[in-house]
Amino acid sequence: MPIPRSILGEDHPDMDLEVVAGAWPDDARGHFVVSTSDQRSHPVHAFFGDGLIARMPLRPGPDGRFPWRARVLDTPSVRLKRARPDLFTAGPVGTSSPWGFVNCANTAPLPWGDRLFATWDAGRPVEVDPVTLEFVAEVGHRDDWKPAMDQSVLPLISTTAHPVIDPDRDCMWNVSRDVLTGVVSVIRYDGTGTRVHRWDVENAALPQSTHTITQTRDWLVLVDTAFKIDPDEIFGADRTAAANPAGPLLLIRKDDLAPGKTTVTCKEFRIAPEVYHFYARYDDSDGVQIVMENAPGVDIGMYLREDDLDLHGRPIDPALRGMFCHGLTPASTTIVQFDPETGQVSERARAADPSRWWQAELSAIDWSREGQTDPTRHHLVYIGFHPEAINQRVLRNYEGRFDAALFPAEETPAVLVSHDRDDLEPLAEWTFGLDDYPTSPAFVPRGAAAGGTRYAGSSPGGHDGYLVVAVHNDDRFRVELFDAADVGRGPVAVLAPPHGTTVPFLLHSAWMPEARPAPDVERLRFADDLDTRLDRLEPDLRTVAREVAEALGG
Repeated sequence: MPIPRSILGEDHPDMDLEVVAGAWPDDARGHFVVSTSDQRSHPVHAFFGDGLIARMPLRPGPDGRFPWRARVLDTPSVRLKRARPDLFTAGPVGTSSPWGFVNCANTAPLPWGDRLFATWDAGRPVEVDPVTLEFVAEVGHRDDWKPAMDQSVLPLISTTAHPVIDPDRDCMWNVSRDVLTGVVSVIRYDGTGTRVHRWDVENAALPQSTHTITQTRDWLVLVDTAFKIDPDEIFGADRTAAANPAGPLLLIRKDDLAPGKTTVTCKEFRIAPEVYHFYARYDDSDGVQIVMENAPGVDIGMYLREDDLDLHGRPIDPALRGMFCHGLTPASTTIVQFDPETGQVSERARAADPSRWWQAELSAIDWSREGQTDPTRHHLVYIGFHPEAINQRVLRNYEGRFDAALFPAEETPAVLVSHDRDDLEPLAEWTFGLDDYPTSPAFVPRGAAAGGTRYAGSSPGGHDGYLVVAVHNDDRFRVELFDAADVGRGPVAVLAPPHGTTVPFLLHSAWMPEARPAPDVERLRFADDLDTRLDRLEPDLRTVAREVAEALGG
């Protein structure tokens, strides 16, 4: 049973980690931050619990230990739930209530200078104080986001878990998507104020979801990503929907997103196979070049139930109830180039080793402007082949779309691989123990660029620095540090708490150079979202909403 049974535990303790192997380098700096779903909120699908964020400095304290601190984000959704937990109902795609739909804000931390945000696919980004990890504000008035479902207090806003920060315009780019029609809008947040800007994309739709967006200097890239809502599942039936094997890619010129306009045109392409995450080279002088982490046969919407049978017909271990179903194919990563003027599409490189089984969309890049402009490495964690995390229901839904002959004869361990960014050739790799479950890595640059941006190291691109990887194991949780230039050496240092200390599964991670208090700027207050729509509610529910608004500052 190599998947740690502690991976869906409910306790997420504060910890003080010590170096238990190797030597911690003096030039590892900044802070490692990670988002996840709080299992104490008892989500049906483990991905849809309340948002929790953890932070660990990469320099030891005076006692030589590294403090790991985790906090549930005290959002309006969470505060309303704490006031009336009896009114909230968890379902396969989130949690609903008479006030509306919970914004989980649990998927990815998004640093922006000295500020920190937490994101999710079905809610506005949430600003978090980097020091205390306390809730600060949701981004932008609800009406500017064009909610997919406009409930009385907590609107359902279909957005992306991976917005991007524009280094030239100093803004956050996001999306808003109609879950019924797939019609999509571009959202821009300039960092202050209670409003965001929205442009509806003309004659375009993303029929499934927009889990990721990416950007170049001149273009935003929106792609239909492989998560499909199954309406029958929402109302209690088995999930039978399968993700689309192909979908649209939209290129939107940033200069067309002008003040005063409300719509924007796009250039549309069609791509296959499906993807969840993708990353563009910021320099688009030779076209729009994107690393596509393909996901054929991967259905993140499918989760394990206690009545499921696994790949080999064995009952699913109840300890894994709610865990997302693992993929049915070996991993595939491509570099694809798009020409916005001619419409030409060309594949530049491909990594498709059948022994590397399904990356869980866990990758690390250099997020500095310099690193995105001229990237050198793309680091990927391949999670391995684990038949106990593949249920029979997903096999039925994807019949004909995977090759069972490719299933390994035995379980395989996770592997960390550094790929050359130009041709995706593997440059170095490290194999974890079979009972390890590594999570999303984060790149930490070494040194500081002379005259460069704060997130850049002295030699940007992803090769000169460290990779921080949090690793689940039932013996104890670990944080491993690798030399990004040679992960094949293994971890140069390992941090761990006492034996027996574990944490629930972690989602995406990021690196920040500093942890400073959230700046004092104008932001949306929860009270700003409350208006006559409250009248739809019973008087006692209106009172609770107003009390939460008062507690959050009026």
